[in-house]
Amino acid sequence: MQKYIATAGSLKELIKGKGQDHLIMLFLLGVVIASGADLVADVSHGAAIGHVLQEAVIMLIAFLGLCWMLFSLVRSHDEIKQLYQELDSIKSMPQPSSQQMIDAKRRLGEVIILQFEEWKLSKSEQEIGHLLLKGFSLKEISTLRGTAEKTIRQQASSIYKKAEVAGRHAFSAWFIEDLL
Repeated sequence: MQKYIATAGSLKELIKGKGQDHLIMLFLLGVVIASGADLVADVSHGAAIGHVLQEAVIMLIAFLGLCWMLFSLVRSHDEIKQLYQELDSIKSMPQPSSQQMIDAKRRLGEVIILQFEEWKLSKSEQEIGHLLLKGFSLKEISTLRGTAEKTIRQQASSIYKKAEVAGRHAFSAWFIEDLL
């Protein structure tokens, strides 16, 4: 299986790979707890209302930031899960029953690989090229590969430049134009 196909372990690693987000969430959680404790202490000691409100605002902002980041993490997890399901559904699509169609698909796959090698695409570019040909968006590819969308966009541009095509549609058309 190719590296962009998920397993339960790789999905966890992908989410854990967002270490910076986790550190920020931990920091915000610390701010919420510390602000809450300080707020309780201030109220019990009769602190000025202005100070108590200031502490409450800081705690609320940190809490909302934490909630927003958690929501984003859950949403990203759901997107990744959906993309993996799409990949699985593509794999489980009914295969052609005629030997001619099976041979044609196999030959097209071989031609794509040979052409990628002729264009001197890196392994990473080849994986991205295959995903582009399968119809995935740059954002979906970045999610599947666990890399920044900007990186995928740069790699796609490199693919188009090496293939001497104008963009995504021309790239796909390069392989199927003469078949139609």
